[in-house]
Amino acid sequence: MTQDASSAPPISFIAVLQARPGMRDALCDALQALVMPTRLEPGCLDYQLFELTDVSGTFYMRESFKDELALEAHRESPHFQAFAAQADGWLVKPPELIRLTAIR
Repeated sequence: MTQDASSAPPISFIAVLQARPGMRDALCDALQALVMPTRLEPGCLDYQLFELTDVSGTFYMRESFKDELALEAHRESPHFQAFAAQADGWLVKPPELIRLTAIR
């Protein structure tokens, strides 16, 4: 038996983003600018930014979207595209995406 889209679990992950030396504030500002517009997206369930306490410039974005379509809509949104266009200048390496499965 296959699941229909309405019963599929949400898509959740943590994105780990590490700032280049001297780029911590620019990366932090850019990530903060993503939070509110993303939370307003219809398929967004959770979008929360954290900074690693002991390693300044290492950020974690906890993300959860209703389904693959919602995640794709987020990736195509103007605010995400604007971030992605500049991210290489702020990041040591591409974001690490850690996919999560909720335990219920």
